[in-house]
Amino acid sequence: MSKGRVCLAYSGGLDTSTILVWLISEGYTVVCFLADVGQEEDWAAVEKKALSLGAERMIIDNLQEEFVEKVIHRAIQCNAIYEDRYLLGTSLARPIIAKAQVKAAIENNCDFVSHGCTGKGGRADLLRYAAEKKIPVSSTPKEPWSKDDNLVHCSYEAGILEDPDHTPPKELWTRTVDPLDAPNEPTDFSIHFEAGIPVKVILAGQETTGSVAVFKLLNKIGHDNGVGRIDIVENRFIGLKSRGCYDTPGLTIARLAHLDLEGLVLDGRVRELRDQFVTHSWSRLLYNGLYFSPEREFLDNSILFSSQNTTGVVRLRAYKGHVYVLGRSSNASNLYSEEAASMDSLEGFSPQDTTGFIAIQAIRLKKYGEQRDKDGNSLTQS
Repeated sequence: MSKGRVCLAYSGGLDTSTILVWLISEGYTVVCFLADVGQEEDWAAVEKKALSLGAERMIIDNLQEEFVEKVIHRAIQCNAIYEDRYLLGTSLARPIIAKAQVKAAIENNCDFVSHGCTGKGGRADLLRYAAEKKIPVSSTPKEPWSKDDNLVHCSYEAGILEDPDHTPPKELWTRTVDPLDAPNEPTDFSIHFEAGIPVKVILAGQETTGSVAVFKLLNKIGHDNGVGRIDIVENRFIGLKSRGCYDTPGLTIARLAHLDLEGLVLDGRVRELRDQFVTHSWSRLLYNGLYFSPEREFLDNSILFSSQNTTGVVRLRAYKGHVYVLGRSSNASNLYSEEAASMDSLEGFSPQDTTGFIAIQAIRLKKYGEQRDKDGNSLTQS
């Protein structure tokens, strides 16, 4: 008699294949679940392997549209970034996968949910168990690192990458070409935003719309031109430092374009508050696995408010590992005035207006300077 039904997040790799066989050997009935969040995968082969190892059934759920519209767009709207480098590719996919897995578990009358992650120091044991149970695994010397792929990025860690001074080999990167091998001619294109969301890309005179299609096109532009590679040492939630390599082509491009458009349309004080609190906090929550929290919902409302006027067009150029902004425009919410900003115009204010401004700003600083003099401190002393 079965001990219960388990919905297992199953990828077909070493961890989840081993878990599948172990759960069955312990007397559980297993329903395997795989989320399609844009990774390159042989879906038929994964299903065949799961069923051959004893799974009752294999569920493959295409979540790409939900992934883009519910999470990736929000990341773009707040310019999400962790420790000034990482664009959160793996972290962004987790809540979408988790939500869908729980839904599949409920629909299939499962009592438990399960997922795989190699325990620290446990890889050798997994390989030994797989050999004993004749579980086919794909771990080979050709790729001595772990890999996590989705629509946003591919991440690489562990193995030879645990030495932070070991240069990643050329064959490691899968979502971007080597910048040295990128075309000698640049790729010019434009991104159209509505309320902070990329809704259209124009490339070589051709328009692309649709949330997934737009993001995939940005991925292709970034891939072909070697845009979006980083190699970092980051701080994990538990306090350990970890070295990771990431190539994130489309989101790197979309984030830069969004940042640039905000310079034209977003109020400076709103942007300052958003950058200090919302962007930092939202990114950290996603990184630490706290998407399903009240504070994340609170931050989302702030993101939507700050994005309501971010509508316009950004023209860009991708070339050999870099992406450059060529220009930006907005007919809907432009806060920039060429006339007011012109050095040749007195429109809006005159140089005489600065006299009172300077005097008022100086009140506090004068008092600070006088107090330092009374204490005998040099004004140049640090």
